[in-house]
Amino acid sequence: METEQHPWHAHSAEEILRVQATRPEGLSSEEADERRKNYGTNELLQKNGDSPWRIFWRQLNNPIGWLLIAAGFLSLLLGKNTDASVVFGAVLINSLIGFIQEYRAGKAIEELAAMVPESAAVFRDGVPLTVPAREIVPGDIVTLQSGDKVPADLRLIRTKNLLIEEAALTGESLPVGKTDTVSIPDAPLGDRLGMAYSGTLVLQGTATGVVVATGNATELGRINELLNQTVQLETPLTKQLAKVSVGITAAVVVAVVVFVIFGVWIKEAPLGESLMVAVALAVAAIPEGLPAVITIALAIGVRRMASRHAVVRHLPAVETLGATTVICSDKTGTLTRNEMTVQVAWVEGHEYRFAGVGYDPAGEIEHDGVRLTEIPQGLGKLLSMAILCNDAAVREEAGVWSPTGDPTEAALVVAGLKGGLSAEELRGRYPRLDVIPFESETKFMATLHLIEGNPLILLKGAPETLLQRCLLDEEQRQGVFETIETYARQGLRIIAFAWRQSSGENELQPGEENGNLIFAGLAGMIDPPRTEAMDAIRVCHR
Repeated sequence: METEQHPWHAHSAEEILRVQATRPEGLSSEEADERRKNYGTNELLQKNGDSPWRIFWRQLNNPIGWLLIAAGFLSLLLGKNTDASVVFGAVLINSLIGFIQEYRAGKAIEELAAMVPESAAVFRDGVPLTVPAREIVPGDIVTLQSGDKVPADLRLIRTKNLLIEEAALTGESLPVGKTDTVSIPDAPLGDRLGMAYSGTLVLQGTATGVVVATGNATELGRINELLNQTVQLETPLTKQLAKVSVGITAAVVVAVVVFVIFGVWIKEAPLGESLMVAVALAVAAIPEGLPAVITIALAIGVRRMASRHAVVRHLPAVETLGATTVICSDKTGTLTRNEMTVQVAWVEGHEYRFAGVGYDPAGEIEHDGVRLTEIPQGLGKLLSMAILCNDAAVREEAGVWSPTGDPTEAALVVAGLKGGLSAEELRGRYPRLDVIPFESETKFMATLHLIEGNPLILLKGAPETLLQRCLLDEEQRQGVFETIETYARQGLRIIAFAWRQSSGENELQPGEENGNLIFAGLAGMIDPPRTEAMDAIRVCHR
């Protein structure tokens, strides 16, 4: 039962139960105790952190630091107590600034452990129990509900309308719909829909899963191990400072030797007097203010980073930002507004462009560059379908429009509002009678409505899924795919729409959604870039 970095997402629920030697009713108490002896407790193990004295010593232990300390002692030997006090004071201030910054940033590791919940709901001996999360072991059957934090890495075996926020692991702000589906072995973490990872948050729905990894064997544990690794930073600045320190030291030593030889052998001065003058020269040559200037400059950079919620653990790391050549950034909500917006609709071979950005329904619709004063029948049908086959809504509060539900569906509602439709009025006139919710496996949503006395099935979803079920000849199908390819090259996300008449008036009949569909059109949308994103990129180039 190996728990380390195994592609659990690539196994079915039945395989997971077999490999983990467990069963739907859970482990027995004896089995759980035995496995805890083998795998340890479900806790993020942390190295013994450096003591405050060790952190302080690290600030002193560098070439410039030793050079300044030597200068301070030489000043004492010369009886220049004031100079010695200034030098030692500079060393102390430099070290304190670095110590405070590194000590505070080190606390970020401790905050990671707080992401794991204190308790979890499991099945033990066939009975649902709430146990401390640290006692969970691989093979435990865990149940999740809205508001729970996932206590360990789970392979999901049953889900219902499950949405999980994985921002802590992936940086993606949007919640992820989870199922018990099997993913390909090399699927990225964010695409492993059959997994729930330790420290993530359940926003909606319920689920049951098998624990496949605990403690540092979890994905959160991998992050914990990276944070615990001791890395000796070698930045361009530290390398240059080391060279400068060595150069200054060598120059001072050579100068002192030459000065003593010159004073004793050429000027015939007393040896003691020559040594005192040479030492004074050495102290004067050491730039005791240099470390203070560098430390203060780096500390200012750290403060600026902290104001942007970025933690810098070591001061020299700030300097490396100036040597950055590639920046990897999250797209959604960082470079883009995280506000899906319909930009184009394609109906019966005609293209309609939508103005406006975000969820504000203010915006005109154009056809061939001309603003529409009346919505064509085909476009009106498409926009009506976009509202009816939809679970989202938008509302205005204090002049600001905000979505409720999935951002993609909210964008479709906004497109309908731009076409002069009212979501409330349309949904009230044609209430939903039945629904097939969107699933990642099927990639479409279907709803049943009684429209003008006719039971109609309305569908929306991925073009590759719906088009193969539509009544299109080869020429028509090719034309649609060419249009999709054109829009895809423009960076648009494409949603297809289709419909058909139903034989049932109150509920969807099995299999009706799988064929003989009538293609209604396409909608293309985009997450618009943030206006400040380009400015930020220009600043980075400078």
